[in-house]
Amino acid sequence: MSKLQLLAVILFLVVGTGAIYVNTMDPPKRKGHTSTLPDMTGLEEGDPILKIKLPASFTPKEKLGKTAFEAVCAACHGINGAGIFGMAPPLVYIIYEPSHHGDFAFLNAAQNGVRSHHWPFGNMPPQKGLTKADITNLVAYIRVLQRTNGIN
Repeated sequence: MSKLQLLAVILFLVVGTGAIYVNTMDPPKRKGHTSTLPDMTGLEEGDPILKIKLPASFTPKEKLGKTAFEAVCAACHGINGAGIFGMAPPLVYIIYEPSHHGDFAFLNAAQNGVRSHHWPFGNMPPQKGLTKADITNLVAYIRVLQRTNGIN
């Protein structure tokens, strides 16, 4: 066997072994990855999905958002955005972190509705009667709850 053929065989073995190694490694596991839903085992229809910690205080904008949330959103998304099992998801959850669902996603969902794409609760209809300012306040309220619960 010539030196060139030997070099080709060695190169083939090294590259092949590397490819096998890379393709059989387990990918790193991320805690709380955005596609992971919370454990809802044992919840009954109407139960809150999560326990939400509240901040020590709210800004005036966040207070306006809280008032709007309680009037329009809480019936489905639960008190403080905890979600209601069988009804609608929690909004204080990693899926809704700002890098995955930016503020515009909330504005768009409230104005136009949204097709179900993460949760098994069905589609959300548009919410009539909310102004852009109302939704901006709602988002401020949701974001402070998220930050208080470790979602940044």
